Amino acid sequence: MIIRVSQFKQSSISIILFITEVSTINQSKPRLSIGMPVFNGEKYIRSAIDSILGQTYEDFELVISDNASTDDTESICLDYKARDSRIRYQRSKENVGAPPNYNRVFLLSKGQYFKWAAHDDVMAPTYLEKCMKVLENDSSIVLCQSKVGRIDEDGEIVGNWDEWTLKNIGSSRPHERFADMISWRNTGLTLMGVVRTECLAKTPLHGYYLGADLNLTAELSLMGRVHEIQEYLFFRRDHGQAYSNMYNALARYEFNSPVRDYRKQLAWWGVKKNWPKRYIVKILQTRWKVVIFFAIFEMLFLYNGLGSFLNCL
Repeated sequence: MIIRVSQFKQSSISIILFITEVSTINQSKPRLSIGMPVFNGEKYIRSAIDSILGQTYEDFELVISDNASTDDTESICLDYKARDSRIRYQRSKENVGAPPNYNRVFLLSKGQYFKWAAHDDVMAPTYLEKCMKVLENDSSIVLCQSKVGRIDEDGEIVGNWDEWTLKNIGSSRPHERFADMISWRNTGLTLMGVVRTECLAKTPLHGYYLGADLNLTAELSLMGRVHEIQEYLFFRRDHGQAYSNMYNALARYEFNSPVRDYRKQLAWWGVKKNWPKRYIVKILQTRWKVVIFFAIFEMLFLYNGLGSFLNCL
């Protein structure tokens, strides 16, 4: 068979172009994706983005999903995007609710690892580097988070979240990790750590019901261990517009405290129509079924058997 020089050159060029294209794709695919859902975050988003861009670990992309903000969030994000090619910015035409926006940043991500980042929280410069080191050195760990500090509106450290420490999430026994995640100590902050994308992709992601973030961490804990770095590298901002302050979500830890503005809180989660039915069905299908089961199990088998359980009735 005779191969003409022109054909050979054309084939060589095609091969070179193919290799170049593959190389470009590989280069454009970061190791880690950070997803930042935001709505009207002009007051704090600069600090959040600055803390991400200032990380010692640099192989990441930042995917920002703007949920139809009505303030200067868009212009701020576009300014950062113009200055750093690792930033991608998407904007919704209308507010779709928080859970769809959280899920959107994950669906748009490309990395082998993923992290959600709130527009009002910040990280120490070595946060990503240390989390990635843990995950890449131990395949049994599905998610890595650090100890969490508490900052005020001005970014000053005012405390921590140690009282809500989950002590068994690093256990090699899945049921112990799961029990910790469905306990009242789970504030949901674990979900803001770095997670393996392949594991997160196996879940339904963020649900459209109250407490969906807690269910998601519980499901992830069944896939592998969760590691907490014993340093304060992640800082949760406590301010008037924070979810926990707006809706008193932490009232679920205080049995006598009602949740304020209940319908508004459901709307935040994207539950707008037929909310009583959807809320009750979801709760019965997920977390509360498990909580009730383990409560009965504990009384039956940990308190001297059935007799003690009947005495409690």
